[in-house]
Amino acid sequence: MSQHAAVLFANEAFYLAFRNRDSEAMEALWAEGATVACIHPGWQAVVGREAVLESWRAILGGQHAPVVRLRGARATLTGEVGIVLCYEEIEGSDSLLVATNLFLREDGAWRLIHHQAGPTPLRPDQVEDPEAEAPLQ
Repeated sequence: MSQHAAVLFANEAFYLAFRNRDSEAMEALWAEGATVACIHPGWQAVVGREAVLESWRAILGGQHAPVVRLRGARATLTGEVGIVLCYEEIEGSDSLLVATNLFLREDGAWRLIHHQAGPTPLRPDQVEDPEAEAPLQ
């Protein structure tokens, strides 16, 4: 598997853990040797691995955890960093968020170091899902 495909695979694993409300899988995706951060929509920045994981446990364990569908993921690599820009479609609404996920190669695997999502004026029907994810230019 190419490194480009591996970053997209790690990104898909993130959204699968989110969709399945799987805190253990979510924890395994985040880097251990680097400072990590997360900005959930409407939240202030959460910094540090334990704080980030606690935020995800609260979201995934909550009764009203959103069901999110990954859309339009595009990745690029810069050395040992993978950058994925994508959209998050919120099930049951016309809401769409734009997200940035940053990955770092840690012990041979791509691990999250940053996630940020926020509103976009686009509608879900305006996002193309490329068959073969092309690198960002």
